Amino acid sequence: MSTACPSVIFDLDGTLVDSEPNYYEAGRQVLAGYGVTDFSWEHHTRFIGIGTRETLERLSEEYGLDAPIEDLLAGKNRTYLELARAGTEVYPEMRKFVELLHAAGVPMAVASGSSRTAIEAVLAGTGLDAFLTTLVSAEEVAHGKPRPDVFLEAARRLGADPADCVVLEDAPPGAAAAHAAGMRCIAVPYVAETATDEAFRTAGLIFPGGQAEFTAQAAYDWIGRSSPSL
Repeated sequence: MSTACPSVIFDLDGTLVDSEPNYYEAGRQVLAGYGVTDFSWEHHTRFIGIGTRETLERLSEEYGLDAPIEDLLAGKNRTYLELARAGTEVYPEMRKFVELLHAAGVPMAVASGSSRTAIEAVLAGTGLDAFLTTLVSAEEVAHGKPRPDVFLEAARRLGADPADCVVLEDAPPGAAAAHAAGMRCIAVPYVAETATDEAFRTAGLIFPGGQAEFTAQAAYDWIGRSSPSL
């Protein structure tokens, strides 16, 4: 195992912040504008961890929408930003974790399927932008999760070897992307039923109970045990 200082890469939505309710509402409003009235929260959870564009492409096909994907994307992003700026909750233990890592001088990044504008808005609105300045959106790479592109690009921008990176993820596609990138993963499932998903079996540390079980100290101690230089 490498003895280099670890770098930590965070997924954003459902991992650092509870933005999924805002994403669901933005999607519901946009789809309603095209006559879709049965888009439920349970339906939304099927797409957690998948980029916004890919989600809209699948929903457009599923509902037979004839609107251009760019129009759907623009509408959802616009609505989401309005909701996000009005209020996005940071998970308290995740904020503590970010602060612990910052105090220890650990390089950090955010790698998300959201648009860069959305990432910046959420981080600024929550104050996390004071700690997290290296950002990668799925818009900036060829493929979204579960492909490893966003995580590999984050490592490149941090100047870190993928083997020295730890990813924080809440969804199976993200855990699969971390594994494909050759990175260790701390899994904090957003949807309890996904805790037994095959993709999470590759995680080095999993909190099956999600955010209710996650603690900053436990995650920090695990990284310390697996990274002697921390």
